[in-house]
Amino acid sequence: MCKYSYFVYICGKNQKKKSFMKKKLLSIGILTLLLACQKKNVEWITTTPDVSWETQDVKKIEIPSKGKPDAIVEINRPQQTIDGFGACFNELGWTSLGLLSEADRDSIMKELFEKDAGANFTVCRMPVGANDFSRDWYSYNETDGDFEMKNFSIANDRETLIPFIKAAQKYNPDLKVWASPWSPPIWMKDNKHYACMPLGNYFDQRFKTDIRPDQYRAEGMNMFIQDSAYFKAYSLYFSKFIKAYRSEGINIFMVMPQNEFNSCQPFPSCTWKVSGLATFVGKYLGPEMKDLGVEVMFGTMERPNPAMVDTLLTDSLSGKYISGVGFQWAGKKALPDIHKRYPDLKIFQTEQECGNGENDWKGCVYSWNLMKHYLNNGTNVYDYWNISLEEGGMSRWGWRQNSLVTVNKNAKTFQFTYEYYLLKHISHYVKPGAKLIAISGEFTNMLAFRNTDGRYVLVIHNAEDSEAKKVIALGDITLSVTLKPQSFNTITW
Repeated sequence: MCKYSYFVYICGKNQKKKSFMKKKLLSIGILTLLLACQKKNVEWITTTPDVSWETQDVKKIEIPSKGKPDAIVEINRPQQTIDGFGACFNELGWTSLGLLSEADRDSIMKELFEKDAGANFTVCRMPVGANDFSRDWYSYNETDGDFEMKNFSIANDRETLIPFIKAAQKYNPDLKVWASPWSPPIWMKDNKHYACMPLGNYFDQRFKTDIRPDQYRAEGMNMFIQDSAYFKAYSLYFSKFIKAYRSEGINIFMVMPQNEFNSCQPFPSCTWKVSGLATFVGKYLGPEMKDLGVEVMFGTMERPNPAMVDTLLTDSLSGKYISGVGFQWAGKKALPDIHKRYPDLKIFQTEQECGNGENDWKGCVYSWNLMKHYLNNGTNVYDYWNISLEEGGMSRWGWRQNSLVTVNKNAKTFQFTYEYYLLKHISHYVKPGAKLIAISGEFTNMLAFRNTDGRYVLVIHNAEDSEAKKVIALGDITLSVTLKPQSFNTITW
């Protein structure tokens, strides 16, 4: 193996004759030795607006003779453990991939999920029933008053979500899947509708909901009927869901009780008070999931109010069942405070903000800044949102969003987006069990990781319109790299 200690040993044997060599080796640094000895151990990949995933010549990595580094990777300051990266299995993801040939669809799933092939996705999300990227309204039981769940059925999912997940399992049998509902069955809600509000001006008006004014609700309300019979039925609903998916060969390892419990939406949604969720989790859902060996996390948290998280974590009943918290959207503003006060709390970034369907470079840069924020504030799992959509990213309810893959319906072709390559710049190299490493210095537009095998991964963004030379120190290694304009770079060794 090409190790620094090996070179020192070789030089030491000839110290009397060539003592200068050891000093020279020390001054050159470990990286140069690695480059000279075994180039395959060093990789440098770049993505720009013009070219995605381009291999760079590692010989262009220089060893500066002097000068203050722009950034210091604090190798003795490891942060949280990274459990994995992924995205969400949505119905419109599968129907868009269904427009492609079987060979193309298979190649996409291989790129996303096979170990070391591409994105290396290991932890993914799915909805429990309909969400905003479903084909239409649905739940697993719409028989009013069926508290025993006799008519529970996942028949709808056998057309979309189950084959979608199985296509991923083909390339990663160990894929971990977690789930959360957007809406309970409507007979469990006080407005008897999947939605909470009518479409606003920012939605395409050709997608109108049939919600009546008397069915409108607002944030800060318990739309779920706060009655023990309904709580019991809903926890049984979760249990039936877990068991039904297990019978399909899909093990759901964790659930969150409600997606965006504060948000009143024109698509499937359900508002809760924090106290209502604490009751449901502490007395009903928590014990039910514990019996099945399924984790419960609080979320998804989409408001900048840490007190909402505190309420469930400190509650005498719900607190003992909650193993972590999921944040998305404005919830990111509550994350620094929560991570500071609960440093060992498991944190999921549950839904990367979804863009506007344009999948442009500006959206990619915005996503990079989101990733930095979440990862620098304790996030263990980072999940993107839509895996695949038709070009334009239109939802059933008229909201255009970004995706990792876009499909041209007429030409039956596809392409990976900028955001896919951005995510791949991290997830391809950073393995489950890796540690985020703290960074100091004037230049902080980067992330650093150390895998369990000792391999380091630097992900660096040059946001300038011109080349930028950055000097980065990592222990005994100091390297200088010239970054292309408007580029994302991964350097690993």
